[in-house]
Amino acid sequence: MTDNKRITNKQILDKINDLKVGEEGLNLLAIKIVSRMVKLKSMEDWFSHVSKADIAWSTAYQDLELTEEEEALGEAAKLMTLMNLFQEEEAYEKCAIIKGRMDEVNRILRKKK
Repeated sequence: MTDNKRITNKQILDKINDLKVGEEGLNLLAIKIVSRMVKLKSMEDWFSHVSKADIAWSTAYQDLELTEEEEALGEAAKLMTLMNLFQEEEAYEKCAIIKGRMDEVNRILRKKK
């Protein structure tokens, strides 16, 4: 019964009858199964709720313990993306601000090499 073939309710009942658990044992088993399913669903709902919280994201990000170089590379990638967006929009004032920040990031990266 552990393979992936579909099992009918009759087959399940036959297996239970073979175990001779009786009505009381069957009720106890049903209670345990439902209890575990409820706990799993509660845990799933809790995890889903908690993982969407801002503090969960910031905590997970802090746990990465990025080096200064890794932080600078991430910042450089973000700045390049923003630079492309602002160039397409012809927002050159914003491009100038981004370029200034990019120069700082490049100094950090040159220092690390």
